[in-house]
Amino acid sequence: MKVTDDDLPVARSGTRGAHARSHFRDGQLANGDDVRVYVVSYGPIEFNGERTTAAVALSQPLRPVRDALFGLALITTFAAALVIAASAFGALWLARRALQPVDRLTQAAEYIARTQEPGTTIDVTGRDEIARLGQAFNAMSTALAHSRDSQSQLIADAGHELRTPLTSLRTNIDLLVRSEETGRAIPEGTRAKLFTNLKAQTVELSTLIGDLLVLSRPLPAAGTAPVAALGLHDVVSRALDRARLRGPSLVFNVDLQPWYVRADTHTMERAVVNLLDNAVKFSPADGAIEVSLASGVLTVRDHGPGIAPEDVPHVFDRFWRAPSARQLPGSGLGLAIVAQAIRGAGGEVALAPAAPGPDGTTGGTVATVRLPGSPTPPARTAPASPHN
Repeated sequence: MKVTDDDLPVARSGTRGAHARSHFRDGQLANGDDVRVYVVSYGPIEFNGERTTAAVALSQPLRPVRDALFGLALITTFAAALVIAASAFGALWLARRALQPVDRLTQAAEYIARTQEPGTTIDVTGRDEIARLGQAFNAMSTALAHSRDSQSQLIADAGHELRTPLTSLRTNIDLLVRSEETGRAIPEGTRAKLFTNLKAQTVELSTLIGDLLVLSRPLPAAGTAPVAALGLHDVVSRALDRARLRGPSLVFNVDLQPWYVRADTHTMERAVVNLLDNAVKFSPADGAIEVSLASGVLTVRDHGPGIAPEDVPHVFDRFWRAPSARQLPGSGLGLAIVAQAIRGAGGEVALAPAAPGPDGTTGGTVATVRLPGSPTPPARTAPASPHN
């Protein structure tokens, strides 16, 4: 190993106190092996009777270190590749396992889109966001299935109900047309009766179609309905004016206290009118109808034949009519409209047999409507000032 020019200053410096000058450098042995050289000053010393300074050079072969580092690099590279591969495989497995509900959800959605058959649901486990998404999908699919079934049932029921007035209309019109074609005059009394029937059937058909249009409209989402603050007592008063025209011989005992609700005016008025019409239709001649409104509870009681307890669960079903009322005019949609309107306004409606009065009056039927609101009109929000 040769001495370099950088070693001479270290050798000349000697040891000063406890401090020695030193440095590292690369070197090479005579056989060509690379070494790392550490040169440190030493002295002063006696050499040939003279005091002088010297340096000691220590060398360490680099091959073993390089071989160790190379082996370490190979091990590190292999370990890193193994860890990366294991991490990638584990991440892929975890991702697929975590997204299995999403995959099932996608397959269910594709099945519904392909077959047009809602109602398909998926198994949901856990309480994370994916589970909530699955629950929401199941609820949506079930609601769509119920909606489709309701629409199909409405169409089937409507077709059945429309068949009767249409058949009657066609029969009467055929009689009139045949009379004109054959020249055989229909007796005046029979002819007048035919025209009366035609008018009644046309009115019944128009009423039925109007009721179907009302029921076919979906309930608006919360916060989107065209609601306004209105006095329920005013709505009931206007509905009573119409009910008195339809039952001129009836006595209406009315007790209305102010109550303000938030609802669509037209829908609410139609619901109250239908409720009163139902009481008028079943009331005996010269009977009485009690109408009261107190603390948001509207009750309408008639003294008719009443309703059988086994019929109570069906009174708000579409096209349903009690066996005793099937000979009376009507389509069986009036109370269904009442239920849809009241529930759409956040209220409740019920129909039940009424107990006989203490004076011996018959029980009849009592309808109860509960609507959220207040006895005073809601305060109006003042418009913002343009200078604010």
